[in-house]
Amino acid sequence: MQRRLCAAILSLEAIVLGLSTPVLISVAGVSTATALWIGLGLTVACILVAGLLRFGWAYGLGWAIQVAAIALGFVIHAMFVLGAVFLALWATAYFLGSRIERERAEWAVTGEYPGRVPADPADPADHSHH
Repeated sequence: MQRRLCAAILSLEAIVLGLSTPVLISVAGVSTATALWIGLGLTVACILVAGLLRFGWAYGLGWAIQVAAIALGFVIHAMFVLGAVFLALWATAYFLGSRIERERAEWAVTGEYPGRVPADPADPADHSHH
């Protein structure tokens, strides 16, 4: 679950960072070559890292992308806000996804799922306790 959630956040972030490229050129006055390296470079990084999340070390790269997105705010001030929003979404996906995976593993071991009614040992029709 963590991998899927984090990959979804990176995919959405790739769109935003890709769209920052023309803003870098037209509003911030960054040269076209530099804007392409920054905007499209971060876009490609998001897509690549989303695909690499099957490896634990790729999550560190995901955190680095969040820092880079916020740092882009020094050039495009709106990116301070957008970067912070994506940082919050990334952190939520990372920690909540991890928690969901832990709880699912625990449920699989114990057989105790939320909302599951415990078996009644006195009920002869219930074969779950045999």
